Amino acid sequence: MPDAGRTLPRNDPRQYDDLAGEWWRPDGVFAMLHWLAESRAAMVPAASRPDALLVDLGCGAGLLAPHLAGKGYRHVGVDLTRSALRQAAEHGVTVVNADATAVPLASGCADVVAAGELLEHVPDWRRVVAEACRLLRPGGLLVLDTLNDTALSRLLAVHIGERLPTVPRGIHDPRLFVDARALTAECARHGVDLRLRGIRPQLTRVLGWLARRARGAVGAPPRIVPTWSTAVLYQGWGRRERDQTRTDVPEEGTVP
Repeated sequence: MPDAGRTLPRNDPRQYDDLAGEWWRPDGVFAMLHWLAESRAAMVPAASRPDALLVDLGCGAGLLAPHLAGKGYRHVGVDLTRSALRQAAEHGVTVVNADATAVPLASGCADVVAAGELLEHVPDWRRVVAEACRLLRPGGLLVLDTLNDTALSRLLAVHIGERLPTVPRGIHDPRLFVDARALTAECARHGVDLRLRGIRPQLTRVLGWLARRARGAVGAPPRIVPTWSTAVLYQGWGRRERDQTRTDVPEEGTVP
């Protein structure tokens, strides 16, 4: 649990060391990251070639790993927090302790780059996008999710969300939230035609999950589902080589 003896600024990376014991608790303060990891992994198709590489930027404790099992990727996780990386390694992730703006991997090495709940935590998300696109091989897939830079997002993600037991208090700095249109334009600048959709947790299941948690019980976790608006939480996916023949949103488990 967090160190009660110190108060950290919003979005301070030291929070992740204080919360190291929470990563793999299904009812802990990182619970929503588990739900998002499952949704993000559903956008990753099975590997199309031997030795396919998935680079997981801001991998934390490797929550994506169980949802990639059987898809055929070598899973490399990049993060700044050593306490999280130790846990990621225990879950089969090849870990790299590095900044997401300067990853010590070769250009064009990755079949997939995942950047889940990362961009809204970095000082310069454009540099992370540039690095993610650099890592992609031709035809490689970028998948991400982040928080939009809107008043509604700040209200729901910070003022309400951080009062729920699924999000740590102070984990977000709303000044870093990522405008969806600017993100799409930046990806296009680097050769990735990013498409977006809004997502949210299933409200009825969240309420049920909270009620069970209050009783000390653990049940089926809520799922992340598509929604009509990208104003709060949204996913993006796109390939480094543009494909103008498909414009639809992928069904779960498939990618254009």
